[in-house]
Amino acid sequence: MADHVNVIYEGSLLTEHDIFLFKQGSHFMLYRKLGSHITNVNGMDGTHFAVWAPNAERVSVIGDFNGWNNESHPLRVRWDGSGIWEGFVPGLGRGTIYKYHIRSRHNGYRVNKGDPYAFHWETPPKTGSIVWDMDYSWGDGEWLRGRARANALDAPVSVYEVHLGSWRRIPEDGNRSLSYREMADYLPGYVKDAGFTHVEFLPVMEHPFYGSWGYQTVGYFAPTSRYGTPQDLMFLIDRFHQYGIGVILDWVPSHFPSDEHGLVYFDGTNLYEHSDPRKGFHPEWNSYIFNHGRWEVRSFLISSALFWLERYHADCLRVDAVASMLYLDYAREEGEWIPNKFGGRENIEAIEFLRRFNEVIYEKHPDVQTIAEESTAWPMVSRPVYVGGLGFGLKWNMGWMHDTLDYFSKEPVFRKYHQNQLTFSIWYAFFENFILPLSHDEVVYGKGSLIQRMPGDDWQKFANMRLLFGYMYGHPGKKLLFMGGEFGQWDEWYHEKSLDWNLFEHPLHKGLHRWIQDLNGLYRAERAMHEVDFSYEGFEWVDFRDADSSVIAFMRKGRTTEDLVLVAMNSTPVPRLNYRVGVPRGGYWKEVLNSDARMYGGSGQGNLGGVEAVPIPSHGKFYSISIVLPPLGVVYLKSEGLK
Repeated sequence: MADHVNVIYEGSLLTEHDIFLFKQGSHFMLYRKLGSHITNVNGMDGTHFAVWAPNAERVSVIGDFNGWNNESHPLRVRWDGSGIWEGFVPGLGRGTIYKYHIRSRHNGYRVNKGDPYAFHWETPPKTGSIVWDMDYSWGDGEWLRGRARANALDAPVSVYEVHLGSWRRIPEDGNRSLSYREMADYLPGYVKDAGFTHVEFLPVMEHPFYGSWGYQTVGYFAPTSRYGTPQDLMFLIDRFHQYGIGVILDWVPSHFPSDEHGLVYFDGTNLYEHSDPRKGFHPEWNSYIFNHGRWEVRSFLISSALFWLERYHADCLRVDAVASMLYLDYAREEGEWIPNKFGGRENIEAIEFLRRFNEVIYEKHPDVQTIAEESTAWPMVSRPVYVGGLGFGLKWNMGWMHDTLDYFSKEPVFRKYHQNQLTFSIWYAFFENFILPLSHDEVVYGKGSLIQRMPGDDWQKFANMRLLFGYMYGHPGKKLLFMGGEFGQWDEWYHEKSLDWNLFEHPLHKGLHRWIQDLNGLYRAERAMHEVDFSYEGFEWVDFRDADSSVIAFMRKGRTTEDLVLVAMNSTPVPRLNYRVGVPRGGYWKEVLNSDARMYGGSGQGNLGGVEAVPIPSHGKFYSISIVLPPLGVVYLKSEGLK
């Protein structure tokens, strides 16, 4: 029955069909089979261990339970050529700390590795894996039943991006971060009150270096234990769902860190990464690149993606660094990369992986979205695989972000020379299903906070911020804002420091937050603002030629002719009085939002609730309205027809 008194080699969780799918690269539930699983064999409670290490000559389980003795609990390699080592250890259960001691067939290499499929890890700097279960009683059934509507491409999607370790800290307790459960008492309510539809977490997967913000992952099936247990994170996500908020998780299938206890050189060979550093090492991030052409690696990564959707009820996955996966020469100089078999720079294996990943996700979970952080002009990122696309549901619009922030950082007197930075994005706005991101990447590494980058005195800085957000919410595309931007955080974001919540005591900061609340409210309430985000049918220029006044005006339209909202913005501190704007119909146009209102910190210039359209042609329309465009302000007017 047993080759060793401490390990039983019966009760395998793996079937021949599992092995077939694993080798084929199409086993997408590997987290149910590999790793550590609490089970019962021959009437004995214990834990079954299974790990892929095809180039090992010996693998054993070590931990506190055996004094980290690499001789006492050896695993046995399967007979089927899969390279999987497994065994059942009686008496081990939840909370057992362990690693795999691997002795390679190559060069006598020995190493202690964490479990790639572990559900829980020790809190860094400790590096052990922990036997754990995934039991949790969810209370989000109502949310899941309606999730397809909340995630639909014609739904309002307004994302609040959060780094969990620095959103709020407790200074009187050593400046520690909130736990997952503590955050559940604050963060979901805050996000709901601000009007956002979704929250996005920078990677919660276990990572050794806190300063990587989670983007250097070792635990592809485990949330970081810095803030609690797996069940604690489930509790937080559950609470968001009960508040009607979707949860987006950042996920990193492109690269992994060089920490010895992680995936790198796992069994004494380049198992998860390419062997040639010109393909397998990322010079910019000092990390290792997944070998996406290896079937077992594809199974590992897609299993990870499905794991977060199924076991943690995540609603969307935002895939990091897609551009680095698409191009073999990404961040490399001439001679530092290997062309593909056709002589090009496209990474064919990674492209195939991304397409397969998206096919599997949408096949199994058609009510979620995958989101690509892709910064190049690669075509059809958010188009289905069957028409030649990569298959993502949405893509970050990095071009819009760069042009917009560059424009708003300029002194208003010079903006007339750069009007195209506001208008150019519409020429390509409907080539992809875009999210407009003002993300964490824009408030780090010396760039300063958003409010710091606005020109002028304090009043003008806040007016510019309100104008920026007003333009963002009017522009076609879903919305994303990193934490702190919603109230004008002065300091550049730093992961070791809480947001400056005391700023809410100051009227300008409080007014900016109120502006975000009302923008989110209008965006969600008015179909014209979100229903036709990805087609020319939902947008119409009124005027983009008045560069001398730094004024633009455009119409957002819903599916029905009744849903019309006019957005007009003035990017100078000079108010534009009696400014005539063409509109497509007569009747009353109600001013539904004005960034210069006093409750937001503005000067109070506006249109007294609305204006009546008159039959005076302008901008190619038979009707027009004469409005006040406040200084550094944006106004939204909704057509209410004849009264």
